[in-house]
Amino acid sequence: MTSDWIFMCLPSASLPTRANSTTRSDLGSKPVVSRSNPRTLIPSSILDTYMRPTASPMNPLNRALRLEPPNSHMSTSPCKSTVTGTINSTIAIIAMILATSLAGCSGIGNSAPNARISADQTEINVGETVNFDARESSTPNPTIVDEYQWDFGDGNQKTTKQGVVSHTFLSSGYHDVRVTVLNDAGETDRASVSLFVNSAPTVVLEMPGYIRAGDTATLDASESFDPEGASMEFIWDFNIMSDSNNDGDPSNDADSVSPMAELTIDESGNRTGSITVVDDKGATSTAIWSLMVTSRTFNVVWEEQILDFGWSGYLEQGQSFTIEHEPGLGARVMQVNATLTLARDLLPIMWPEDNFTLSIDMQSGWSSFSSTQQDNVTQNSSASIDRGQMNSYPESGYTVTSDSKSILEAALLNEAGERFGQGTWQWTITADQCDPDLPVDGVDPDQGNDWDLSARVVVFVLRLSEVGP
Repeated sequence: MTSDWIFMCLPSASLPTRANSTTRSDLGSKPVVSRSNPRTLIPSSILDTYMRPTASPMNPLNRALRLEPPNSHMSTSPCKSTVTGTINSTIAIIAMILATSLAGCSGIGNSAPNARISADQTEINVGETVNFDARESSTPNPTIVDEYQWDFGDGNQKTTKQGVVSHTFLSSGYHDVRVTVLNDAGETDRASVSLFVNSAPTVVLEMPGYIRAGDTATLDASESFDPEGASMEFIWDFNIMSDSNNDGDPSNDADSVSPMAELTIDESGNRTGSITVVDDKGATSTAIWSLMVTSRTFNVVWEEQILDFGWSGYLEQGQSFTIEHEPGLGARVMQVNATLTLARDLLPIMWPEDNFTLSIDMQSGWSSFSSTQQDNVTQNSSASIDRGQMNSYPESGYTVTSDSKSILEAALLNEAGERFGQGTWQWTITADQCDPDLPVDGVDPDQGNDWDLSARVVVFVLRLSEVGP
């Protein structure tokens, strides 16, 4: 079934109205003259066609597409369009579907991309790196994503062809990271993600510039602070060149964990250490410190002293007595003179005098002995041991530097070639023979003897006094 429609475009002024035109049925196809414009001739057949459709009112499609005749007394349009043609209903439906599907080709459809962004972490510390991913972004077919424009919110931008990028943040605070997705049609879309960059604590350290060897330095980091006001931990490494925890890494020692630390250094030189402050998010700040350790200055004096020792006792034949002492302690030994004297027998029946032996054994490796003898019957029997020039005379009255008094003292007392007589001295007195009086053994009123040992030792005692600040 077909429907016939007739449309025409005429100036509105040439169309008849109720006021200025008439329609006569007896004119047939003759033209009708407009009273308002006599020069305009309108065939009556055209007017009749224009005023009513020729399609059958029973066709539903025709009803849907029907054009109502214009209401001439209300129309102000300068033009009415008229198209004449025959439309098949099936073709009309297909045309309508195609018109809808091709709407985008005429600019009406949406070709803008859809931006998406994600981050592998949204809370970091200053100096850490974040990986961003915009590969979930999309763009309508047939367009393709041409590039990704990144703005990291810290003054840095970057453009990539791929949808992934990494960035290291050196400034703290909140940052809005944006990606602008651009397709080959010139359309764009944006997406953003927020992240927080935590700032590290600030180390404030107070400490002396130098100390003397053996002194204690106070290291104070209690004024350190965290910009976000978080709590902090303190880790002191008193010597970054020494591995105090024996883990193979000298830089990770925790010699103290308090805000303030006391450090005593016995050796002169430069000591380098570190203080690390850690906030609640694990951000760290480390300050390397250096402390100069100066040596001390001492005045050296050797003072000569004479040491007298004496011992006495009684020994019977075969007995011995041992004496130990250390006369060279804190001094340089110069000489020794020792004499063992036996008590004199007054009765001739007790004569001759008994025989004793005196011996000495020094820890430094020297030993000697002497037996009693009587040079004159009017004198007591005795034995002597003498040794002079045991060491050289020391230089005195000068200054020298050292890390400590004890170190300097040990160095001077143990000077090479000047250690003779140091250590323990061991004296031994032995009653060798006490019954030579009668020819009959066992019959002797003199079974033993009293003895007396005196020793004089000349030493130079070391006197050290610290001078200077």
